[in-house]
Amino acid sequence: MTEFASETCSLTAATMAAESGAKMTPAAVKPPIAMADLEKIDIRVGTIESVEDVPGSDKLVALKVNFGDHRRTILSGMKQERADPKEIEGKQALFVVNLEPRKVRGILSEGMLFDIGFADGIKPALAMPETAVPDGSRAG
Repeated sequence: MTEFASETCSLTAATMAAESGAKMTPAAVKPPIAMADLEKIDIRVGTIESVEDVPGSDKLVALKVNFGDHRRTILSGMKQERADPKEIEGKQALFVVNLEPRKVRGILSEGMLFDIGFADGIKPALAMPETAVPDGSRAG
């Protein structure tokens, strides 16, 4: 999910169907890319230290994320996806850390949270390491 696309998207009927146990039809696989293109993306593990509302937004929250050697603010459109977005505080997740920073609603977002399911219209789940790893660990 991008922090920006989610600002204009809402949960769909597919989300409700998925939550009720209905099956999802997987999307078609995207065209192949070169390994060099994949290697440009810097994906790291970070611990979500806090989740705060973004003033004036009914979808965005600001995540304060610890990457071991530094902390960042990353906006995410999960406010309506969870009954309590603060439930992810203290959890590790995967983030893209080399996107150009972008100011949204007056807050600088310095990356993107990876989640699973948003693009398919189902209730998103965090992409997380299987076991705890040091903050800042690279994926890939």
